[in-house]
Amino acid sequence: MYNLPWFRERDEQAIIAFIERYPFAFLSGCDANAKPVATQAPLFIESREGRWVLSGHIMKETDHHKAFLHNDNVLVVFNGPHTYVSATWYSDPRVASTWNYMSVHARGNIRFLDREGLEATLRKSTLHFENDDEQSPTVFDNLPSAFRQKVMHAIVGFEIEVSALDTVFKLSQDKDAESIRGVINQLKRGDEDARRIAAEMEKRFT
Repeated sequence: MYNLPWFRERDEQAIIAFIERYPFAFLSGCDANAKPVATQAPLFIESREGRWVLSGHIMKETDHHKAFLHNDNVLVVFNGPHTYVSATWYSDPRVASTWNYMSVHARGNIRFLDREGLEATLRKSTLHFENDDEQSPTVFDNLPSAFRQKVMHAIVGFEIEVSALDTVFKLSQDKDAESIRGVINQLKRGDEDARRIAAEMEKRFT
């Protein structure tokens, strides 16, 4: 990753909050023939005995499922807002334009779960994504038993104990104050992602 020190987020709680806000992640690795594989899945993060653990589920017998059975090293990428930044907004525009963005990379080893583990993961994740509404009809325990059994035959649960968290929160930290103000003012006039980046910049610089 584009891992320059001035773009790195050092506040662990801010990183976890980012993952919770943007949980739909790229899950990637390599199969037995070193062929890259990837899929996307919503992931749930929690702390266990001082270590961060990601959990989720994927379809069985897919290329990525088979690959992770052979090679349990995985990279998980959480992407947030991103936007173009024109150098014309800087105090000195005679430099390259760029892109501001926020991303977290989690590395670890994937471990597939047994049936009880899958049930626990589905119970926990459905409740979480339904905003802890125990009465929601789509929370795992409220689904019809026949439907639960059918779905669980087709999927497999997993956990990833995170061994490393890397971040790029590229928010013009390498620019002078006048340029930062110019970028913020311009991004506020942009689309939703641009406005989100502007808000993140304001938290840090104003």
